[in-house]
Amino acid sequence: MLDLIWLLPTFPLLGFLILVLSSGNLPKKIVAVVGVGSIGLSFLTAAIIAVQFLASGEEYFIKEVWVWMSVGEFTPGFSFYLDGLSLVMMLIITGVGFLIHLYSAGFMADDPSYSRFFAYMNLFVASMLMLVLADNLVLLYLGWEGVGLCSYLLIGFWYENPANGYAARKAFITTRVGDTSMAIGLFLLFAQLGTLNIQDMLHAAEMQWPMGSGLAVATSLLLLGGAVGKSAQLPLQTWLPDAMAGPTPISALIHAATMVTAGVYLIARTHILFELAPNVQLLVAWIGLITLLMAGFTAMTQHDIKRILAYSTISQIGYMFLGLGVGAWSASVFHLMTHAFFKALLFLAAGTVILSLHHEHDIFKMGGKRKQLPIAFASFMIGSLALAAFPFTSGYFSKDEILIAALEMDGPGIWLWAGGVIGAFFTGIYSFRLVFVVFFGESKGHHEAKEVAGFSMATPLFILMVLALFGGWIQIPLDAVFGHGEVDGEHHISLLMHGIMIGMPLLGIGVSYLFFMSKTFSADKLVASGLGAALHKFWFSGWGMDALYKAVLIKPFLFLARINKNDIIDSVYAMVVELTRTAHAMIAKTQTGQIRWYAVTVAAGLVLIISLGVLL
Repeated sequence: MLDLIWLLPTFPLLGFLILVLSSGNLPKKIVAVVGVGSIGLSFLTAAIIAVQFLASGEEYFIKEVWVWMSVGEFTPGFSFYLDGLSLVMMLIITGVGFLIHLYSAGFMADDPSYSRFFAYMNLFVASMLMLVLADNLVLLYLGWEGVGLCSYLLIGFWYENPANGYAARKAFITTRVGDTSMAIGLFLLFAQLGTLNIQDMLHAAEMQWPMGSGLAVATSLLLLGGAVGKSAQLPLQTWLPDAMAGPTPISALIHAATMVTAGVYLIARTHILFELAPNVQLLVAWIGLITLLMAGFTAMTQHDIKRILAYSTISQIGYMFLGLGVGAWSASVFHLMTHAFFKALLFLAAGTVILSLHHEHDIFKMGGKRKQLPIAFASFMIGSLALAAFPFTSGYFSKDEILIAALEMDGPGIWLWAGGVIGAFFTGIYSFRLVFVVFFGESKGHHEAKEVAGFSMATPLFILMVLALFGGWIQIPLDAVFGHGEVDGEHHISLLMHGIMIGMPLLGIGVSYLFFMSKTFSADKLVASGLGAALHKFWFSGWGMDALYKAVLIKPFLFLARINKNDIIDSVYAMVVELTRTAHAMIAKTQTGQIRWYAVTVAAGLVLIISLGVLL
């Protein structure tokens, strides 16, 4: 059965081809069967493969389907590599992906571009599976670019609105910056090590490059550039909040459960390179910490329900980067898995709220909706508890492991731990701010709205609620992948430190209760003060990153474009064309049709050539 691993990306790819070639002429029921069913088949196949792989006791399995290209000794193939890391990723992609596709069958039912939506979604899942199962960096990069393309198509799905097209272009261009960095890294790796097969490349790097090698630093920095772009980390995080322009299931699949975790996967997969460049690995931790704090502050100021969750996603991926940076490889992948559960739950629940309230996004125009929207309320409550790392929910176990690993790290570990704990405090505030404002207090509108949640929408929510609550008990088989570089599994921290880690998120929830539930304190008065208003405006803008990029990059580019509106480069080619035309006109005048003229010119030419030969 392991030989059938190639079917995992093939099923959704076939679904994509069927939906594209049918040009939207299939009935919606058939579209749903193809779109949802192809992912269901992939998940079923993945589950069977996972059971057989774990039962075999093997550390890895390789399946070469065919050689993609052969240029000298460079022979990358469509080959799939299965180990504990790719097994976890494929189950997340197909399992959570299937639930989101099932939810989409109901959520998008009234959309006229129903078939196009599922075609894009199927192509995305096929690309993501190719990315995580690839045994070489060329195939991985193909999947990497595939998910980037699908992200562009899905963010701009409702392209009739120019703002959606702008958001799609912003995401595409921003992530291209990181992708270019990654591509240069691949060129450097191949030039120095002679292979892009991931395992052979890592082994060669380990054998040839000493700790702190300049080549190890350069390649890991270039790969980190790709990772921060795809995973929306500082300084390339600005695209993700605007990506909420797409339909909500897209936000759940691409921008919570799968695509934005591709950068985390890349670093985890190439972790040996980062271990050979400890300064770069520490940089990963600092990038994660700064990003999670910046996004946490910003999430507290937003009022669009999806943008709050978007900044929350940036913050939680920051925790994953923090874990990678302190060597807690397994803990980071564990948090990737639990985050997929509770963030997909939150996004799908947000979709139910938005659809039930006639596409309302502003949380301050909701209020008191727990009785009107009982399924969404339960989903948000459980998802927010897991997000805030409430004890014994899935998020508690994974985030706890990351923070403990930071605390046990020598040097700056205590500061990384303290920053992570502060981030957990703010997570408690913004997650329950959303819950209290939307579901408690007085209704601020949509008083008669009824919950829109049929079977296809409610079933994924119930399953994800269970996973968000109990997913932390799942044991993931990563010992063989990170065994030599993982942080020691036995932790030795004081009860005080552990108590702080548990208590800070709870304190954040308490602060949120005092401000947004009991109204003991007034958030409006806090924001109305001079400093409060300035900070609110600054955080609401995403710490001014968009304004900075506009001033430093966009405006100078537009200025140069206006100066060069007639295109100086084209004018050079236009001059060549004009010279050619002039020369042609002059030569054409010599074509008189008179034989005597031709004979004279031929004779003159011969005399000139002979003279030059004699003189030279």
